[in-house]
Amino acid sequence: MKISTNSIEHYRTLFDWAPATAPDGVDALVQKIGAQLGEVESVSRLGEDIDGAFVARVVRCDDHPNADKLHVCMIDDGGAVADVVRDDQGFVQVVCGAPNVRAGMLAAWLPPGAVVPESRSTTPFTLEARALRGVISNGMLASARELCLGGDHDGILQLDQEAEPGSLLADALGLRGDVLIDIENKMFTHRPDCFGLMGVARELAGIQGMAFTSPDWYSLNPDFPALEADAVPLQLKIEAPDAVPRFMAVVLRDVQVRPSPVWLQLELYKYGIRSINNIVDYTNYYMVLTGQPLHAYDYDKVLRAAGGKPASLTLGARMAKQDESLALLSGKTARLTTDDIVITANDTVIGLGGVMGGTETEVDADTTTIIVEVANFDMYTIRRTSMRHGLFTDAVTRFNKGQSPLQNPAVLAKMVQEVRASAGGALASQPLDVFNDQVRDQIRRESVDPPVVVTAQFINARLGLSLTAKDIAALLQNVEFAVKVQADELSVAAPFWRTDITIPEDVVEEVGRLYGYDRLPLELPERSIAPTQRSSMLELKQRVRNALAGAGANEVLTYSFVHGNLLQKVGQDKDQAFRLCNALSPDLQYYRLSLTPSLLEKVHPNIKTGYDEFAVFEIGKAHQVGAVAAGQGPQEDGLPLEFERLAVVYAAKGARSGAAYYRAKHMLMHVFDRLHIRGVVTFETLGERSDQATRYYTTGRAATVAVDGRTIGWVGEFAASVRGRLKLPDYCAGFELDLSVLNEVAGGTRDYRPLSRYPAIDQDVCLRVPAAIPYGDVYAVAENFVARQCPDGWSVTLQPVDIYQRNAGDDHKQVTLRFRTVSHQQTLTDKQVSGWLDDFADVAKKQLQAERV
Repeated sequence: MKISTNSIEHYRTLFDWAPATAPDGVDALVQKIGAQLGEVESVSRLGEDIDGAFVARVVRCDDHPNADKLHVCMIDDGGAVADVVRDDQGFVQVVCGAPNVRAGMLAAWLPPGAVVPESRSTTPFTLEARALRGVISNGMLASARELCLGGDHDGILQLDQEAEPGSLLADALGLRGDVLIDIENKMFTHRPDCFGLMGVARELAGIQGMAFTSPDWYSLNPDFPALEADAVPLQLKIEAPDAVPRFMAVVLRDVQVRPSPVWLQLELYKYGIRSINNIVDYTNYYMVLTGQPLHAYDYDKVLRAAGGKPASLTLGARMAKQDESLALLSGKTARLTTDDIVITANDTVIGLGGVMGGTETEVDADTTTIIVEVANFDMYTIRRTSMRHGLFTDAVTRFNKGQSPLQNPAVLAKMVQEVRASAGGALASQPLDVFNDQVRDQIRRESVDPPVVVTAQFINARLGLSLTAKDIAALLQNVEFAVKVQADELSVAAPFWRTDITIPEDVVEEVGRLYGYDRLPLELPERSIAPTQRSSMLELKQRVRNALAGAGANEVLTYSFVHGNLLQKVGQDKDQAFRLCNALSPDLQYYRLSLTPSLLEKVHPNIKTGYDEFAVFEIGKAHQVGAVAAGQGPQEDGLPLEFERLAVVYAAKGARSGAAYYRAKHMLMHVFDRLHIRGVVTFETLGERSDQATRYYTTGRAATVAVDGRTIGWVGEFAASVRGRLKLPDYCAGFELDLSVLNEVAGGTRDYRPLSRYPAIDQDVCLRVPAAIPYGDVYAVAENFVARQCPDGWSVTLQPVDIYQRNAGDDHKQVTLRFRTVSHQQTLTDKQVSGWLDDFADVAKKQLQAERV
């Protein structure tokens, strides 16, 4: 939120500070804002850039003798600038190419020796007297953009006639000593009133211990003038009272639409708003002033949009119908949904409520009758509409904070007063006002929320202070709270523009800020300390990172959003992915269905950079249409399920021995080993690739990974078509795991046991088993035997040695396992170990029909 110190001074909150006489006061104010309001992002001194500019009157404007588009002007600067060539009358010659230059106008003159303000941020350009097409020009008449006072470069800046020739431009424009302070917006997220200058002025008064009094016009029940012209038919209607709590409008006729005065253009420019015309600019000005957006419609255009029947003209607010469209002022055409609020003229859509008006009813130079609308909209609906259509306007910024509907009459009445005074308008309708039941209750009690009852002891206990109830009341009354004190108890009624005071803790926050957070005593609170609850998922992710980093893999972080083309390249169905209505960029349109494609996209750039062999991994989330969190109901009502995934891709350039599949599988087993997986790990050849996360693997060179029969992920080489589209090397493979399942089967960290000082004994056991029994079953029986029947004091390490089958069709195969056995109490003998392994052979025979060879 940007604030101008000169604008703030209109509200008399800085009685003891005047920038022109006390420049150090700005730094003190900025420091106080940082301590009690929020972080100050930047400070700009607006008048400094135009210190060398003067007000000058163009007394004569002739055509240039040698150029069709140039003019030779004689200007009167009141003799303010010395050392410049003048004619007999004391006028200065300047050549100007602006189409709007003319005799009699007041303009901004940069004399020789002045630096063009626009050039200060790049290469400063100093003016001098020089010939332009054979005619000497002493400096230049400058445009708003060249003066850094606006974006207009179509002509020179035209000043109001009240300015005095020869005066400094900064003085004439009221910019002398003006400082623009940019306060970080997050401080005001819950404070819609502080998205207006008046709200910030009130806060500045409060933190300086001064009492702020709102202008007389800013009241609950302002006065509207009587009808001054023939009444114009207009009715209001709200069809969505929850989305549109209050809707007000009034008609003014015989208005004169023209360019805004310079002071208004500059005032808006300070806050990044482009000047349009006096009517639109005043709606924006009072939005900047109060935080309440307004909108002006051309009445005649509204009437035409409604069918041209004035007797039945109704301005309405409803939810849009599916696929209705609206041509917006931005030039964009919005295709609407049933979640958008629209403004209608006899049911014809003319505006996107709370976001932007339509081109069909905009106010322009031919407008003579206007409708001024002031409304309130549900902030969550506005926020979703803004994101859905990619429209981020000043009105959206304010509406999605939740304005108080009680300030609407004051803002509308002030706008009517301004139009009547500056644009010649006459009131042509009574102010129309429709609202829902909630607003009716708020109007009745003159506050958005009921008073909050709190004690001084409650506030002091939380702030570490010892303020009396009267001290607290004084702080709150400075910012216009109504406070009733009875002994230690305070009944605090928030002013009608505040929407954030609902519980005692809100009052505590208010008192803390106004008193000064920097003045609170620095004491640690006394309370019990409990350790944070451990997260098994966070610990698992860290263990996975450590395991893969130890294996030489590099972690990468990619967007959760991908381009639709990437999904197609890897064979995934775009219709199964959530599509973003308002993507960050065209390359980030869809939520990814799995993590592996994001990694595959990074392989070729790394190969191209010169990395011949590498492995990358990512831990992240994937989403899929139709996958809904358990218990959430059907897709349209439920929350999309987020898949916690781990993906790894290994790639190597050039010919390599062996298959890439086994390199990826080796890394996978390394991760499993480090995680101490509980259960039997099996690999089943990947058949039908029905899951979206398997579409990019090669059938026959990929496998489904399971633990105790539960699918945990997939490992394999990538299909030739995928390698071709993404320019992957032939030696490339990877795996992707479901971390939620992995978290359930992962074992804890191993307990430390000291190394035995006794020697170990290695003995191999060769078992002849039926060929149909997979090796994993044999290993599982051995592992279970070691876990259950290992004698006390022994440590046994199990290691596979060999699998031998003479012919592919043989009924049996031989599996050899090595048992490394050591005791922590004595030296073992071969006889002791052999006897124990005989027991294992009996178990294997019983469970596997295995014979010891």
